[in-house]
Amino acid sequence: MKFVDEAIVKVQGGNGGRGCASFRREKFIPFGGPDGGDGGHGAGIYLVAAEGINTLADFRYKRSFRAPHGTAGMSNDCTGASGQDMEIVVPVGTVIYDIETEEQLGDLMAAGQRVLVVKGGKGGWGNTRFKSSTNRTPRKAGMGLPGEKRELRLELKVIADVGLLGLPNAGKSTLIRSVSAAKPKVADYPFTTLHPNLGVVSVGPQRSFVMADIPGVIEGAAEGAGLGLRFLKHLQRTRVLLHLVDIMPPDPEADPVKDVRAIAAELKKYSPQLAKKERWLVLNKIDAMPAKEAEQLCKEIVRRLRWKGRVFQISGLARQGTTQLCETIMSRLEEIEHEKQAK
Repeated sequence: MKFVDEAIVKVQGGNGGRGCASFRREKFIPFGGPDGGDGGHGAGIYLVAAEGINTLADFRYKRSFRAPHGTAGMSNDCTGASGQDMEIVVPVGTVIYDIETEEQLGDLMAAGQRVLVVKGGKGGWGNTRFKSSTNRTPRKAGMGLPGEKRELRLELKVIADVGLLGLPNAGKSTLIRSVSAAKPKVADYPFTTLHPNLGVVSVGPQRSFVMADIPGVIEGAAEGAGLGLRFLKHLQRTRVLLHLVDIMPPDPEADPVKDVRAIAAELKKYSPQLAKKERWLVLNKIDAMPAKEAEQLCKEIVRRLRWKGRVFQISGLARQGTTQLCETIMSRLEEIEHEKQAK
């Protein structure tokens, strides 16, 4: 199934049923009075988060949803049946916006969460409601109210603890393959990753975290270049970002330091909040040269960047240094969780 992380849908609540204008007619009761019942209420529409779905692709084929209407009231003071509320299943991590107002209607971050996006219309009053001391034979009944109508934009933001950031071919897909059971496409040309991949990384009994690999970000992404900008929103829920750097880029004229600064600038343009997230520098492909040369080159990159955060030297392909990286990530995530609970 093709990965789709945005969808436009139209939703409309059910209309309320009309009220009934009726009079009681029984033997020996010539003036029974009004007995028309109210119309039933129209159904509303809920969006419900469910596990096991990781794309909005279903909404490519069905983009319009209409809830059932309420039925009309009947004589003998019988109220019409209300429509049964409709539930639309979406992936966990879906954010719902009203296109017209740009209001965020909900953010479904856990399975079972549900958001009412449109309400059904109220049922119309039967003529019994209009009875009074001065109007004993009301011959009018209310029409049901129409249900709400909205056009929604659904955005899927994958929920992961750790996000991988870097240029195309920095080794993000290779890393996630080596530390988890995820099998993203790996090749020796750029933009092999066309949509986010998630992998569960286990570092021991009852200790694991979710890692997200997104398409590579290149300079100019904020202006629409490349694929990464579209998927940067998937990093907004992560707690730690790993900035992967290829210390031996295929282009001999490429400068890893300039590349790191360029991507940092694109992050800031896209979202200042995302740019402030905790970001670790991961120098990848250290197996591409002798150990001493790799060590010296890594130190030079850190010195030129004036990097103050955590730095790791790894080889995703050779699985060198990946165990220590994952254990450190797990410890940091546990610290963040403890700090969150302490507040």
